[in-house]
This record gives sequence, structure tokens and C-alpha cells, in this order.
Amino acid sequence: MNYPIAIETGDDTHAYGVVVPDLPGCFSAGDTLDEAIANAHEAIELWLETVMDDGGTIPAPSSVAELQTHPEYAGWIWAVAPVDLAKLSDRAERINITLPARVLRRIDAAARAAGESRSGYIARCAVMGKRQA
Repeated sequence: MNYPIAIETGDDTHAYGVVVPDLPGCFSAGDTLDEAIANAHEAIELWLETVMDDGGTIPAPSSVAELQTHPEYAGWIWAVAPVDLAKLSDRAERINITLPARVLRRIDAAARAAGESRSGYIARCAVMGKRQA
């Protein structure tokens, strides 16, 4: 899952500010652009973990193109923070499942297209409660 992040440019006296438009109240900052992006990734994971722990719904990421149309982000820099929901779990559990080869190929293709592992893709689909394959 890739969340777009909007980055307000910093300067010698101001940090780069980062907002995650799809996750209300999720924001971060950094003294450099690279630090701001890394800190945003951490903020996103903490936000998602909190929602998961509270039994809430994980919002789907919007497209950068759609978010760029919002006037409040005019002139901001855009980046994407990849997050694997399977890695946010408290404890990974190995399971053995049986699926038709055709279904497994579709899952693998969708996971690759989303830039995720098979386990991460299945976990995201289950947590989001949406059919993604």
C-alpha cells in the first residue's frame, strides 16, 4: 500500500513539513527532504497501528494526481510512502492454505502491481475489507 505524502518545502530556519492527506491528523517533519520522507513513513505506520489496535478501518490511499488538485497543497512536493500492513501486525503467524493455481497467479500479479508481498497484499485486502484482486 502506497500513501501519498504532501511535503511543504523547508529552508535554513524551517523544517520540511509533511502531511498525509488520506490519514487525518497524520503529519511529520524533517530538517532535510530525505529525513521528512523517512519520518513520514514512521508516522504513517504508527497511525495505522493505532487504527488497527482500535479496530478501525484503514483508509485506502488516494492517487497523487487527485490530491494535487486540492488548492491547500498548491506548490507542495509529492512523494509516496510504501507500507506493508502485514509487517504492522504484532505477531506474524505462518499458515498453510490451498488455492487454485489460477487464483494464486491473480493474487501474485495484483501484489506485484501494488508493490507488495503476497502476504502483505492479502493482509491489506482483509484489513481494508475490500475485494482488491
